[in-house]
Amino acid sequence: MLMRKLLLLVISGALFQTAVAQDPNFSQFFVSPLTLNPALTGKFNGNFRVAGNYRDQWPAISKAFVTSTISVDMPILRNKLDELDTWGVGLLAMTDKTANGVLSTNMISLTTAYHKGLDEDGLHQIGVGFQGTYNTKRLDGTKLNFEDELDQYGGWTIPSGEIVDNRQINLSYFDVSLGALYNGSTDGYNNFYLGASVYHINKPKESFANDAFYTLSPRVTAHAGAALPIADRTRTIYLSSLFSRQAGANNIVAGGAVGFLLNNDEENPTNFYAGAWTRFNNVNDAIIPYIGLEFGSLRFGASYDVNISSLKTASQSRGGIEISLIYISRPGAYKGIPCPRF
Repeated sequence: MLMRKLLLLVISGALFQTAVAQDPNFSQFFVSPLTLNPALTGKFNGNFRVAGNYRDQWPAISKAFVTSTISVDMPILRNKLDELDTWGVGLLAMTDKTANGVLSTNMISLTTAYHKGLDEDGLHQIGVGFQGTYNTKRLDGTKLNFEDELDQYGGWTIPSGEIVDNRQINLSYFDVSLGALYNGSTDGYNNFYLGASVYHINKPKESFANDAFYTLSPRVTAHAGAALPIADRTRTIYLSSLFSRQAGANNIVAGGAVGFLLNNDEENPTNFYAGAWTRFNNVNDAIIPYIGLEFGSLRFGASYDVNISSLKTASQSRGGIEISLIYISRPGAYKGIPCPRF
């Protein structure tokens, strides 16, 4: 019993150190607004936005990291604010499972942002955002198998007298994040933006043992992008990049896609997107091809990380599949101000 508890603590420490080195990251960061920057809250043209993301990283290594999010955000008090200003509020939920569920993380965030128009045409805005998050983590030792649990039939059983709850450890904490965003356009059709955010500003402490605490390091992020229409706006070049740093680990993603307007209807567009990004995590990590489809208010995206780092032997070059879905409710005959698309 004592040896099992010691082994569980050692395993939990290894998992915990790996898990806290960096927050979960999405290759399609450009369609996960509330995990990228609180200042993106409410920054879209529409009544409300619902976004969902799913990522299965390194599926060849027994579900090493599986992350899912869902968020909803919306502008409020439109009739009481200047027509060039936006106040947004939102709600984000995320779940992340490490090592096939041995370590599970769940969080729920409330987020808000205010965007101020800088010119009379509304082509340039700045915004600031705030996010408060409640986190829970669970280390489930029942998902680990030990030698004395192997029965005569080749199955796994909990030894007699062992209390299951002793192998399930929980913790929780609250943290805060801030962000800022500049968004601009030269003609109302093109768009460019630059943003920065800091997550875990209060450096919360985490522990699965009473005598060992880990400080959750702040994640500092800078991101930028542009949308450049060409060919009578029937095609658009989208560029986006991301730099983040947490606990000495760097994450850089850069690339772009081309959007093709298929139905020549800018008010209710059908678009096809194709492109690629590349990621560097202190080493050359992955090439990320991407395709997407947009039907009016609904947009679907899929990407696949092709691992090119030294891990490719173990991962069989399968870095991970990622799927995104965004729905934006747009009012009829509403002329919005330029907003980031990527």
